[in-house]
Amino acid sequence: MKKTSTLTIAMAASEALPYAKSGGLGDVTGSLPAHLARLGHRVLLFVPYYRETRSRFPHLARALEPIDLPFPGHEVRVELLRHEPSPGVTALLVREDAAFDRPRLYGTPDGDYWDNAGRFSLFCRAVLAGLRELGERPDVIHVHDWQTALVPLYLRHRPDLAGALAGTPSLITVHNLAYQGLFPRSALAYAGIPEGLFQMQGVEFYGRLNLLKGGLLYADAITTVSPRYSEEIRTPAFGEGLDGVLRDRSAALHGILNGVDYEEWNPETDPRLAANYSAAAPAGKARCKEEVQRIFGFEPDPSIPLFGTISRMVDQKGFDLLAAAMPRLAEMGLRYCLLGSGDRRYQDLFTDLARRHPGRIGVHIGYDDGLAHLIEAGADCYLMPSRFEPCGLNQMYSLRYGTIPVVRAVGGLADTVEHFNPARGSGTGFVFRDYDLDGLLWAVREALAAFARPADWARLRANAMSADFSWEAAARRYADLYRELGRGARERRRG
Repeated sequence: MKKTSTLTIAMAASEALPYAKSGGLGDVTGSLPAHLARLGHRVLLFVPYYRETRSRFPHLARALEPIDLPFPGHEVRVELLRHEPSPGVTALLVREDAAFDRPRLYGTPDGDYWDNAGRFSLFCRAVLAGLRELGERPDVIHVHDWQTALVPLYLRHRPDLAGALAGTPSLITVHNLAYQGLFPRSALAYAGIPEGLFQMQGVEFYGRLNLLKGGLLYADAITTVSPRYSEEIRTPAFGEGLDGVLRDRSAALHGILNGVDYEEWNPETDPRLAANYSAAAPAGKARCKEEVQRIFGFEPDPSIPLFGTISRMVDQKGFDLLAAAMPRLAEMGLRYCLLGSGDRRYQDLFTDLARRHPGRIGVHIGYDDGLAHLIEAGADCYLMPSRFEPCGLNQMYSLRYGTIPVVRAVGGLADTVEHFNPARGSGTGFVFRDYDLDGLLWAVREALAAFARPADWARLRANAMSADFSWEAAARRYADLYRELGRGARERRRG
């Protein structure tokens, strides 16, 4: 670790804005590097060069000559392309078209790509090889989720891949423990994992290879994306079979709440909105609501509460509960709009619900960034009844836009939304505890009752818009943790 306060941080992620995004991971890895750089640090961000990335950045210069990476029985040639998205951040995009030039990042609505273990082991090797070829010796290597979890393992157990980087502190952030990178044992060699690590105390998981488990075992530190989630995942209810590993590593586990990029998510300046507005001058929100109603085929009416959701359509996000609730919600005098994609069964189910409840339920399958911003601005309430939620970002976007979250008290939702108390005028949303239909309907009725009281609604909206979840505090906590890891690495070398 350098004696100065400036750090060089290598970060590796399977997605990051502005290059590629499928969910909240892309938001976080797009924002955190820039905020670390604003604190004076230098960030090298590694991301695959997907088809989606090429469509946005078709002409990028090489960072260095192509690199030949060893694989069982052959070599794979990769290119590193360079881009500077913001001051102090250098993005290094790993290009290998057979692996990454595909219609989607990880798979199709019918399932993951069969060769994801090979695709992302290639990416992890390219991260280490790229750092070596560039002559970089970062103070810490920070990786995200299972797709990059092999980097800490390689640093510990593949000296041929790590080279001079062996001993560099590593940190893994778990954005969602449900996604672990599970593959058959036959993927072990292709992933570059020594056979001796396939055991209960290693990467074996009920007879299968678990890439995330490798990262949890071999990284020097683990973070999750909210304090509450860091506690939950050490229990059987939320640990996804890895709670024992996480309890064993409790001393290395930290919960750091994700932040929001308020330059990107700001109703006063957002260019995607029908009208801009602020807490002091909220009139533009009504214009945004009118535009959302029009887009979803609703007759504009400011008196009818409009609920919205922008989400991956998967069990985690509570879509089984939402599906069960929709007929009841349609009878409660509200309107509901959904922007999302995911499991085909949910896409088909909600498309059918919209067909059967015209004027009450509207659905747009897919992702549209402009429409996502407009829904955040135009809805009165944001519905997020997650089965579990490591952090969640949309509830924090909603708060800034004066769109009141209706959420379940789990993970980051519990850390960021306080139930409204009309007697005290405190709180920022509506929170229910149990994952069941009664709890969800109770919270919606509470929201509708408050909406019918204009003074309470104005107070609630003002509370929500004053909540501050900016990235600066999180970036400082990460920088402190990087320094702590550096001190530990120096002590190990001296010992």
